Amino acid sequence: MSHPMNRSGHDHTEPRTGHQTHGQGMPVTGGASGTRSTVEDPLHAATQSALGEHPGSGVDHADHRGGSAPAGHTGHGGHGGHGMGHGGGDHVAMFRRLFWLMLVLAVPTVLLSGMFADIIGYPLPDAPGLAWVSPVLGTVIYIWGGRPFLTGAIGEIRSRKPGMMLLIGMAITVAFVASWGSTVGLLSHELDFWWELALLIVIMLLGHWLEMRSLAQTSSALDSLAALLPDGAEKVVGDDLVTVSPAELAVGDVVIVRPGGRVPADGEVVDGTADVDESMITGESKPVRRGVGDTVVAGTVATDTAIRVRVAAVGEDTALAGIQRLVAEAQSSTTRAQLLADRAAGWLFWFAVAAAAVTAVVWSLYGAPDSALVRVITVLVIACPHALGLAIPLVVSISTERAARGGVLVKDRGAMERMRTVGTVLFDKTGTLTKGEPAVDHIAGVGRTEDEVLALAAAAEADSEHPLARAIVAAARQRNLPVPPATEFRASAAVGVTATVDRQTVAVGGPNLLTEHGLAPLPDAQPWAEDGATVLHVLVDGRVAGALALADEIRPESRQAVDALHALGVDVVMITGDAEPVARAVAAELGIDQVFAGVRPEHKAEKVAALQRQGRAVAFTGDGVNDAPALAQADVGIAIGAGTDVAIASAGIILASSDPRAVVSVIRLSRAGYRKMQQNLWAGAGYNLIAVPLAAGVLAPIGFVLPMEVGALLMSLSTVVVASNAQLLRRLDLRPEASVAEVTSGRAAPARGAAAAEPAAAGRR
Repeated sequence: MSHPMNRSGHDHTEPRTGHQTHGQGMPVTGGASGTRSTVEDPLHAATQSALGEHPGSGVDHADHRGGSAPAGHTGHGGHGGHGMGHGGGDHVAMFRRLFWLMLVLAVPTVLLSGMFADIIGYPLPDAPGLAWVSPVLGTVIYIWGGRPFLTGAIGEIRSRKPGMMLLIGMAITVAFVASWGSTVGLLSHELDFWWELALLIVIMLLGHWLEMRSLAQTSSALDSLAALLPDGAEKVVGDDLVTVSPAELAVGDVVIVRPGGRVPADGEVVDGTADVDESMITGESKPVRRGVGDTVVAGTVATDTAIRVRVAAVGEDTALAGIQRLVAEAQSSTTRAQLLADRAAGWLFWFAVAAAAVTAVVWSLYGAPDSALVRVITVLVIACPHALGLAIPLVVSISTERAARGGVLVKDRGAMERMRTVGTVLFDKTGTLTKGEPAVDHIAGVGRTEDEVLALAAAAEADSEHPLARAIVAAARQRNLPVPPATEFRASAAVGVTATVDRQTVAVGGPNLLTEHGLAPLPDAQPWAEDGATVLHVLVDGRVAGALALADEIRPESRQAVDALHALGVDVVMITGDAEPVARAVAAELGIDQVFAGVRPEHKAEKVAALQRQGRAVAFTGDGVNDAPALAQADVGIAIGAGTDVAIASAGIILASSDPRAVVSVIRLSRAGYRKMQQNLWAGAGYNLIAVPLAAGVLAPIGFVLPMEVGALLMSLSTVVVASNAQLLRRLDLRPEASVAEVTSGRAAPARGAAAAEPAAAGRR
């Protein structure tokens, strides 16, 4: 079924077209070149602070200008993030290099340590100066390998936001000072921790390396978007072709895009026709035919033939750049769950300090000061709020990237977070559930076949620019009908069109045309009109030859979207300016639960508020043209069919395609992301609740004491587990058809009433 389009004669309203961080820098000298790079506490390593000075760190990134980087998370309990934007690969390499270098130094440090030799039971060779090998190498490991943690600790002290780096810095510094005290005879020889210190730092570096390698994959959203641009573009200069970089293109330049090549800049096709793969921008799985006059977007691929494109936008003005900005803003925005995790990570620092103090007192009271020091170091290391702090940023980064690749642009992370709680989706009908364009739905003839009636109507309407005329001509073309030429074309807004076709006078129009000729409508047309269709009669030499019903065509995906939402337990409501019979017919076909009919654009927000007063969390889905108040009123505003227009201010979520099934993808992503956040928060908090008592020696009475190096390994392992769990979001297939199949597979959608229609103030869109 299609949805009706009004026409009185040719009176018609055109259908609408839906067109701060505080990351503390830790300067580290990496590699032989001695180049000074900046790494940060990996607590929020999923994002990178904006280029330039990091607030609170005093570190200037002017040398990195030219790359793109999102703003970092704001206010994360004193923890910044390893910058994983344009420099993420460098940081992974730096930690990998540090790990292997420190491992080489740690081997002789451990093997030549007197304490380690006593534990294992082998004699050390009696050589001059051998006793100083472990202290010297241990000092090198502490200063060189421990530098990322020590500088991070200093940064946290200066910012008065203590956190993970300060805990690690305190632990390795206590071990370092105690070891030197033992070496020079100021403290007991049992406080010689050189081998433990070496292993502790090596294990911490290993954990950071593995973690940052995982985070490099997580933070690839902006890099992958930037990679959509080709390395070069073939610019037409006179009769020649010149290869230039996309950055060198200017508005007005003409470029050639060859088969399989990527469009280097936004522009208009001026020559050729090609099937263009736009999936990386809009999420549309099938290539879209683009010809002369059509717009193409940077990063899309001409799949079959070459086209020439006149550049209309370059650099920061392209749609791809706008999407990159949205992804960066969404990744850097802070949600309520993130704020909770940040507070918990901040509290955990003081919990760790308190636990270390209690541990020191208890073990000292029991007459074991040496063991007390070991326990304190282990508590400080194992209690680092690393996993807890990574729980949310990783999920945010991955889900935002996955959304962007699926044609879902997140302007407001809070909107994405709220989407999981939505119980009602309110669809604006025209342009959302329907195509917003008229189409021929029914044809009836009097003494003529349907094809003959359609061909006559198409001939008469061929010179008209009216949307209904274009729909009639398009229907004739779809049927491959021979349309005879017409002459003496005349149009009347009140009556219709008249033309001479094969020496016959053919007229096409609405009720006024019949009234003018004193004719009655065809009996077949009555049910069409009752269903709300726009009925046009075709007259030949003053006699009725047939009739056509035109309607706003329902998108073939709309029923699937409604069924999938029902399977998710979400009610579906439709709002329209159409009359109640029309609205009821569409609702019945789609299985929609409730309808607001006859609603003027300015009253849509009132209907959203009415649903909210019933205790419902409402997502409003419209094409953003005249829906701004309703989008703003809803708990979640979703602009659908926006293409690459990322400037829709009132929408928290923008769907690049016009497929209503994408709403199902948004709900799935929101719910899956929230589950991952919960799992990561429980893993991070649960790890600390179990590990800290073990590190303090709560099981010492039964003979179990957790070694400090095992504590460091557990701390690093917990962050890797959290990072790996977040990576599982990448398995989520957000293609609209895949989302619907996943939701409805093996389950029948609950039966829903179709037509709790509510008439509203008269008026059409």
